[in-house]
Amino acid sequence: MPSPKARSSAARTGSVPCAGGNGRYEFISLNRTPPPHLLQRQGSDPTAARLRASESPSRRRGSGSSTSSTGGQQLPEEDCMKLNPSIIGIALSSLLAIDLWLSKRLGVCACEDASWGSMRPLMKLVEISGHGIPWLAGATYCLYKSDSAAGQEVMLNLLMALVLDLVLVGVMKAVVRRRRPAHNRMDMFATFSVDGYSFPSGHATRAAMCARFLLAHLVLAAPLRVLVLLWATFVGFSRVLLGRHHVTDVVFGFLMGYWQYNLVELLWLSPVMLQSTTGQLQ
Repeated sequence: MPSPKARSSAARTGSVPCAGGNGRYEFISLNRTPPPHLLQRQGSDPTAARLRASESPSRRRGSGSSTSSTGGQQLPEEDCMKLNPSIIGIALSSLLAIDLWLSKRLGVCACEDASWGSMRPLMKLVEISGHGIPWLAGATYCLYKSDSAAGQEVMLNLLMALVLDLVLVGVMKAVVRRRRPAHNRMDMFATFSVDGYSFPSGHATRAAMCARFLLAHLVLAAPLRVLVLLWATFVGFSRVLLGRHHVTDVVFGFLMGYWQYNLVELLWLSPVMLQSTTGQLQ
């Protein structure tokens, strides 16, 4: 047992007595690091563990922030943006997830083993009816065979609209570069390099633009007008059934084709304009 003299000296020096492994008391200064054998004993002491666990979280956060600030390591700005996503980003991610899920569920003619695989040949026939090559060939033939100025004017502008559609859709696909659905089979009719991309649907843009063009410049009976609208809708819907496009590709394609017709009206080529242009060139 320590003497009263040792106790008073320990109180003056700020030390506490502690029993050593040999039963003798040792004085440990509170301002110095304890010996290794006492550190091991403190690590196994449940009272010390509870004291460490009860340390204030704010203190821990403060020490962590001070350590990171003193070390000069701060989170990059892009990491902070990822930790705090905007509402627009969340909405776009949710829309994309719904688009992928719905496109996969509607791809019932993507292969012969699908639920509607027997309808795949009919869907491919509809696909060819909205392809650019048959429309370009048909417009060129009608322009060649037309014997009236009005008919030639209409067919010339239809040909110009088809070329404009190919250019705009090709540029859009090359810029966006969205891949086609994973369940798509690349057995399409007469494909080109940009046809490996999905957004937007060229068939949908062409169907919407040609439908507006035919309804505006051809005299058609009511049943034929309804048939044209049904054809355009069916062409766009077949792109999803065949697994060629996502749903948003077709929806944007319809909107883009509708707008393309307005652009064609602005760029309309009339015989008077062609004659004046030819006279200026001569």
